[in-house]
Amino acid sequence: MSDEGAVRVVKATTHNLKAIDCRVPHRKVTVVTGPSGAGKSSLAFDTIYAEAQRRFIQSMSTYARQFLEQMERPPVEEIEGILPAVALVAKNSVKNARSTVGTISEVYDVLRLVFAHLGKVECSQGHGPMSSSTAGEAAESLISTADDVQLTVLAPLPRPAEGADRMLQELIRQGFFRILRDGATERWEAGADWPEALDPLPLVLGRFRAHIQARSRLTAAIEEAYRLTGGQVEIQGSSLLHFGRRLTCTTCGETSARPQPALFSFNSPLGACPACQGFGRIIGIDRARIIPDPRKTLRQKPIAPWNSPAYEKHYGGLWKACKEHGVPLNRPFEELSDEALDLVWRGRGFVNIERFFAWLERRNYKVHVRVLLSRYRAYEECRRCQGRRLRPESLRVLLKGRNVSELVQKSVEDLRSWLSDQSWEGWERELAEHLLGELQGRLETLHRVGLDYLALDRQARTLSGGETQRIQLASALGTGLTNTLYVLDEPTIGLHPRDSQRLVDLLKNLASQGNTVLVVEHDRTIIEGADHVIDLGPRAGEHGGEVVAEGSFDEVIESETSLTAAYFRKGLHQYSAENGEAGSASALLEGSRRVEELPKIGIRGARENNLRNFDVEFPLGCLVVVTGVSGSGKSTLVQQVLHGTFQRSQGVVDVEPGRCDELVGVEALADIVLVDQRPLGRSSRSNPVTYIKAYDDIRKLFAATARAKREGITAAHFSFNLDRGRCPECEGTGLQEVDMQFMASVLVTCDRCQGRRFRPEILSIIFDGRNIDEVLELTVEQGLDFFAGHTRLCRRLQSLQDVGLGYLRLGQQTATLSGGEAQRLKLATFLQAPGRRSRSEPRLFIFDEPTTGLHMCDIDLLHQTLRRLLEAGHGVVVVEHSLDLIARADWIVDLGPGGGEHGGHLLFSGPMMAFLETADGPTASELRRALDPAS
Repeated sequence: MSDEGAVRVVKATTHNLKAIDCRVPHRKVTVVTGPSGAGKSSLAFDTIYAEAQRRFIQSMSTYARQFLEQMERPPVEEIEGILPAVALVAKNSVKNARSTVGTISEVYDVLRLVFAHLGKVECSQGHGPMSSSTAGEAAESLISTADDVQLTVLAPLPRPAEGADRMLQELIRQGFFRILRDGATERWEAGADWPEALDPLPLVLGRFRAHIQARSRLTAAIEEAYRLTGGQVEIQGSSLLHFGRRLTCTTCGETSARPQPALFSFNSPLGACPACQGFGRIIGIDRARIIPDPRKTLRQKPIAPWNSPAYEKHYGGLWKACKEHGVPLNRPFEELSDEALDLVWRGRGFVNIERFFAWLERRNYKVHVRVLLSRYRAYEECRRCQGRRLRPESLRVLLKGRNVSELVQKSVEDLRSWLSDQSWEGWERELAEHLLGELQGRLETLHRVGLDYLALDRQARTLSGGETQRIQLASALGTGLTNTLYVLDEPTIGLHPRDSQRLVDLLKNLASQGNTVLVVEHDRTIIEGADHVIDLGPRAGEHGGEVVAEGSFDEVIESETSLTAAYFRKGLHQYSAENGEAGSASALLEGSRRVEELPKIGIRGARENNLRNFDVEFPLGCLVVVTGVSGSGKSTLVQQVLHGTFQRSQGVVDVEPGRCDELVGVEALADIVLVDQRPLGRSSRSNPVTYIKAYDDIRKLFAATARAKREGITAAHFSFNLDRGRCPECEGTGLQEVDMQFMASVLVTCDRCQGRRFRPEILSIIFDGRNIDEVLELTVEQGLDFFAGHTRLCRRLQSLQDVGLGYLRLGQQTATLSGGEAQRLKLATFLQAPGRRSRSEPRLFIFDEPTTGLHMCDIDLLHQTLRRLLEAGHGVVVVEHSLDLIARADWIVDLGPGGGEHGGHLLFSGPMMAFLETADGPTASELRRALDPAS
């Protein structure tokens, strides 16, 4: 087989890859799959993409090439047929509050151009759209509308700051000696002075009948007025009309410059609201955070910032003032009168709440004060622009009766529909047809990647990693690049199974444009739809890194050694066979108790974001899965309403609760724990063993060696955070950041320690044949063998093995972990010491798409881990799209039927059997189809 039409990798040994050979066909979609930790990212990103990036820099300037020796070449014997590459990762790195869905997808950039070309500027006085006119166009308009009325052409001359009388004499000398005063023409003689009351001066240029025969003379008079005034003219007929070369209101004479694209940008001073600088929000003190529990009385100390030893003294002055003014101290805060509340917030003679925060603001040069203020601050909508981010001049420009803010508030679906409903005049199509086509095309691409429900003005930093990657994919299609290698990392994250086939079609469309698409993926639909599949394995970490099967999907599915093939052959119906009757929880619920009989917690009147004011229950002691299409309200329901409201009721102020009437049944819970996919802190020195508190035990073991004691080396010398033993050059990270100026910074191995993170004298300390760097290079699985005699340390490491992270290296930076790996690492901390979390203190654990990054075999392990939490007496609620996990649920909460404004309805809440038998919705349809072996 010829490999001229493919990227050919020869003997790649990156990380755990075992000198593998494989090929990625050009102009095709190739999927790399396999168990978590098998080496998929090592092959796709750390080998193929890294080599493409290295060769790109090699083609750059001398300045760029001087860093090439520091950039390690991927450990591969040869890569042939490599193309310029673009990596689209499932990570949302957007921090800028100004970035929106519209800006990162570039839809808003096109929309700004459309408004600049076709938008009509409205008069601020409400007189309708402004227009600009040449002298001929103004004359034609007057003749066609004035109907033989007597017209007086006036040149409104502004009074100059100096030399007004000299200017008037010059005008009289040139023959302009008539003005209009109080409706009558007044003639001036030489030597007259400029009247103080007239500014501008209404200079009469001629009187004409609005008739066709007067067109040329009328045009000449208007042209003369334009010359004298710089482009303005007034016409006195039955009413006073205004015309101008600039955009002018014919009724009041207000003028405006033609709109420019920057006028509609909230990132530009020309367009941004001056009050909020384009953010749409301003920061202030949040009363709900200051008084987190308004059911408390003043005597019970409801003011959160005062409930500390440093500020508790302020209650004394408040209570004394309340007694003096007759304010009851034993009445709930929420029941106090407006006068009593005003005393608490702004009363005189003592330190009230507003005075307290004003005092803090004056001391915000101290770090701890800034931290305290941040806990009680919240954003509120800018009163000047009502959250629309733009200045009034920007919002006066209308396109088919809508301003740009009204359009970006629409979802992608609604804006597509609005555009298709518009009829465009000939001059509009001639002027901006290509822009309208580009706008429609970009919206269509967002629709095809399943993002119909997103509003264009939604902040980009609120998007999930999967949503961000699919927007990047949509933008890539709009760039028109060809002969490019696109490397994607699980684009199905957050995508409902209903939309997976559309994503396959989109990837193939990208390939049909002459590009090569390489996807790291576990989704069944994406794997089936690929042109070429590379299956790595057979297991994770040291037991992976081999090409188990390669070829078309039909060829890979026949492999006897491939876990992927085995799970495809068994199908989803295996879960029903393993668990007995669908919907039953008998194996977990002691005998024949039904799921409905379990204790439940409930939400009454959930109505945050798009939730439609419904009631829902979550049983404790069984696996509850919240499902629904993207944007249906799943995360809003469990993260904001359930978790946020509970935490706020417990006095936690730095959470945003969702709106609901009440939570019921939560009294039985010790806590509601959100285990999401947010990064595990910002420190580049954080790693798995530091996160689970196992590194302290490792440091003590090294410090207890004979040589360490002899040389005075303590456990602190093995810390990444102290200068005693870490490398002073890279400060314990093993890496250094090189500023490339013209492109993204590059991380290179530290020259001084060669990536080993510690000083030579620390690396010379040996424990059981290994130094500290060699120990940190062990995988969790290897670490369990190495520390076999140390019970407490092994118990901590075993928790990582139990959640499927046995392939991670002990010293791997947590910043390099995927969202799913980060989530499982958090879960591991709750599995370390189950004895401390007894049945008398049940917790409810909330997981946000824990199957992210997991192969089908890893989902088995995750399911077992979740069951361990249930067996320990806790509750588990999972927000999930993966049918592999949904099929194993005991209780289903299904939202939908669509996303955005089409979602937020409770479609079903109940046990699995009833869901399969009676539910009607996208998730039920997909699950029934997947569970049917004959489908």
